[in-house]
Amino acid sequence: MIRLKGMTWSHARGIKPLEAAAASYKKMHPDIEITWAARSLSDFELFPLDQLATEYDLIMIDHPHIGTAYAQELLVPLDTVLPIKFLKDQRKNSVGKSYESYNWEGHQWALPADAAAQVGAYRKDIFEREQLKVPITWEEVFKIADSLPTNCRMGIPFVPVHAYSSFFSLCSQLSNELFWSNGVDLDLEVGKEVLKLLQRILSKSHIDSYDCDPINMLDKMCTTEEIAYIPLVYGYSNYSRAGYLKHFVNFVDMPSDTGIPEGSMIGGVGLSISSKCVYPNIASDFIKMCVDPAFQCTTFYDNAGQPGHRAAWIDEKVNKDCNDFFINTLKTLDNGSMRPRFNGYISFQEQAGTKIRQFVMDERTDYHTFINELNILIKTCKIND
Repeated sequence: MIRLKGMTWSHARGIKPLEAAAASYKKMHPDIEITWAARSLSDFELFPLDQLATEYDLIMIDHPHIGTAYAQELLVPLDTVLPIKFLKDQRKNSVGKSYESYNWEGHQWALPADAAAQVGAYRKDIFEREQLKVPITWEEVFKIADSLPTNCRMGIPFVPVHAYSSFFSLCSQLSNELFWSNGVDLDLEVGKEVLKLLQRILSKSHIDSYDCDPINMLDKMCTTEEIAYIPLVYGYSNYSRAGYLKHFVNFVDMPSDTGIPEGSMIGGVGLSISSKCVYPNIASDFIKMCVDPAFQCTTFYDNAGQPGHRAAWIDEKVNKDCNDFFINTLKTLDNGSMRPRFNGYISFQEQAGTKIRQFVMDERTDYHTFINELNILIKTCKIND
């Protein structure tokens, strides 16, 4: 019996589709067993990849880890173990920059089994009861916040990593992404405008926002009447499926004043192979099955997964099952932004998120000084290979 081990994250979206995929693969290959372990969302976002690559054959990764993975030779370049024709089809059917985000130094290091970005979310039942329209612009967001009943608030996940996510998304929206991802300083006025916007959002948001990640906040949104709207949150199609929790959430494009929901910081997860894997051809065959459009539209989605292949995002049956989660947020994904991926970036993201969260909490106003601090910090975190 050949055994491979995989690591993902501990939400139903993270582990259930891969366990189902492993069962499907075993039916086709009875002599191969693939097991999956899971870690928390925060560990997934920040845990050192080198520690996982020594223990696991298959790893679900976040694209900002790619630069470090390349520098430390932690992953197998998938273009050496998968057909080029297949990879070209994956690139052609990418949702936004999902496929591109795992390409580095001329090689493809993971494939987007899962695609996501920051989008808007609302409780349709509350909006209908209060006769509210879903906001499109940022001023409409604040009108909604002021129109909600006293026991119901707007919310935004604002633990450090997601404080950073919202900051990056909004800066990208205002600057066309012409800053850190392209090795350029963030413009001081853009940064100031975004910090002021975040301070305004948090002043009208549920007090728990500062201690919530997307999962915490969406759980609260679906099980209480306390949160009716979130302008920026990583989309989870699970919460838009009837029966998942007490209430379901409808997801929409992120707000924008330009008419185009652009700038959202893409997330999602890529399936990769550890360079320590003894059976890279088996691992790559498993990945090929997982990201195949037919599998993504059926087994992967049906087992709480959030597909990365475009075919699933526009599939009529898939969208009907989740209140049009995919088709209603696809424009945001297609106009999303990509984080830097250099070796050392994860340290910057962690430090910057903590600083941004605290800046907003403290209601500071030294905006230019703070943006300069971030522009310097990102340079000091870059590791020269």
